[in-house]
Parts: sequence; C-alpha cells; structure tokens
Amino acid sequence: MNVQVVMVSLLTLGMATAVWAEDAAKAEPAKTEAAGDAAKTADAGTVKDEPIKPLEAVTVKDEAKVELGKKLYFDPRLSKSGFISCNSCHNLSMGGTDNLQTSIGDHWQQGPINAPTVLNSSMNVAQFWDGRAKDLKEQAGGPIANPGEMAFTHELALDVLKSIPQYQDEFKSAFNKDAIDIDMVKDAIAAFEDTLVTPDAKFDKWLKGDDSALSETELKGYKLFKESGCVACHNGPAVGGASFQKMGVVEPYKTDNPAEGVGGLTKKDEDRFKFKVPTLRNVELTYPYFHDGAAKTLEDAVHTMGQLQLGKKFTDEETADIVAFLKTLTGKQPEFQLPILPPSTNETPRPEPFNKADKDKAKQKDAGAKADGKQS
Repeated sequence: MNVQVVMVSLLTLGMATAVWAEDAAKAEPAKTEAAGDAAKTADAGTVKDEPIKPLEAVTVKDEAKVELGKKLYFDPRLSKSGFISCNSCHNLSMGGTDNLQTSIGDHWQQGPINAPTVLNSSMNVAQFWDGRAKDLKEQAGGPIANPGEMAFTHELALDVLKSIPQYQDEFKSAFNKDAIDIDMVKDAIAAFEDTLVTPDAKFDKWLKGDDSALSETELKGYKLFKESGCVACHNGPAVGGASFQKMGVVEPYKTDNPAEGVGGLTKKDEDRFKFKVPTLRNVELTYPYFHDGAAKTLEDAVHTMGQLQLGKKFTDEETADIVAFLKTLTGKQPEFQLPILPPSTNETPRPEPFNKADKDKAKQKDAGAKADGKQS
C-alpha cells in the first residue's frame, strides 16, 4: 500500500518549531503482565517526565469490525491483479513496511515514495507523507483505486465482496446493514489498523520506572538525542507523527525524488519539502529511511538528519549511541492469527494479472513519470 504519505524523513532531528507534546500524551497507569515485572515497573504517578511518553496497549472495542478489517487488509482480491494487498507494502512481519526504497505496484510499477510503517499510524496527525488524508479511514480507500498500486476501482472491489456470502455476513455483523459500500470497507480496514500499536519497548519500561531497562550506552544516546534538539519534532507516545516540518533546515536536502511534500498540495513555496515527521517507534525495523528511502541504515539517517536539520556533525561514537537508543523504541509487535480468507464463488470477478493492454499502459505511465522526475 505504497501511498504518498508525508512524514518528514525518519529522523527529523529537531531545529523545527514543534514543541514537546506533553498535554497530547498523558501517561496512563503502567500495566504489568507478571508479579515479577510489577516490582520493577512504576505506576502512573512515577512515570518519568520526558518529552517522549509511554506507549500503551489498545483495547479492541468492536471485535467484529476489527476481524473483518483484518481480512480485508490481507485480501489481495481487492487489487486488479489479485496479488497485491495492504500487507504487500505494509507487511506486518517486517515492521509494517516493505523495506524497499519505494514499493512495487501493479505490473511491477515503481512506487513514487517510500512506504511508511502502518504500526502506530493511528497516532499520526494525518496520513500520507504530505498529509492529504485526515485519518486512517480516509487513507484506506486510496491504494485500492490507485492505478500505480492496487489498480482496482472501488466499484469492482465492492463487486468482489458482494459476491462472497461470508463477507456479506461479516459486513452485516459489523455494521448491521445488508448493503456493502466503500465507506464500510475503509472503516473496517481502519479499525484493524487502529489496533496495530506496539507497547512495552525497553524505553517504555525505563519511562515507567525500570531504571535497569536501558544500558549506559542507550541512556547516553537518549541524552544526546534530547539535548541535540531531536525531541522538538520526535516527541509524544509515537515519538513523531504529530507535525509537519521542512526536510533540510540548515542545509537543503538533495534528492532525485520528485515528491514535494505539503507543497505539492498547497503549491506554496514555503511548504515545499515539508513532510510529516515520522514516528521513530520500531525504527530499526522500518528501513530504508526518509520519504525517498535514500538512507539505507540508521547510521546514515542519524548522520544526515544531524547535519541537515541541526547543523551538527555527530561523531561515529555519538551516532552509535543515538542508534542504540533508537533501537530501544522497538516494541511488542502485533500478535494475531492470520485470517483464513473466505472463498470466492462462481460469481466473483476473477483477477487479471497478465492483461497485456494494462501492462503496456503501465509501462508508458511509468516511463512518463520517470521523465517528469528528471525534468523537475
């Protein structure tokens, strides 16, 4: 689901105007799974006063809708090829992304931008790198009908779902309606994505009072991260995702990628290269980094962002310390049973993965996009 989402490159390390989001993320009482953990984990009254806040587990409020959304998330029949699903580009076995510089779309089209992680995406101020979707529900319908991604239409997707009795039953159970519409599809997918939260990272345990959770190196890295100004943008429970900032504050960011961020929507020069600050949760899993996927490693990303956003050249030792801290933000990954998708019927529209006319059209479109990118 490689969607042009605007999140300022993975490590928009400070220098921007964002402030610590303390009011936006009030810590809740710590939750423990065993008595032994309780001895080390503090209650809400002793949560450390830091710009980064603990990430709490979510409670599923509508199980029927979430289970339906999970099936839709994994169902490739919502694509024209019958091969691409939401999980293709936002793979939940790979940190909620695909670990590619840009994702692969219908007929092997090269995506225009790096696929952001879906993990903890419910905490984003908006969706896509340029923020053009206000929430996950609005975002969910985009890739299905995008000719460069799943390359279907909403009408054809609904035809598939309506032809499958089990889906009809599950939609009725979740929404108490006989008819199926695209708004319900988007709502269900978003409900599932809302559950993809990753609590209980080492850093969360430290925030909640377990002083043994972090090593000396990791603590040095956090101190440097904080004192260097990175927390101006990367704060709150998601450690980012709450603001839009310019990529290249001290020095301009050089890239061949034509994406302009918010500026591509507003057409205002001051918004050019302004992207949504990405979450740093699970960042060791979500490589490569930045909207163009240019930084292949965390070390590359830290070095680049320190120089471009802060005007600071971190030493190799400082970079290693910051990277060590960033890895403490990897939380408990979503755990669930993979859905068994309901079978198609004789009336279910069949996929067309090898339609020659579509393939030729996709090649022409891809060639045109590359030509436009070189000219911009």
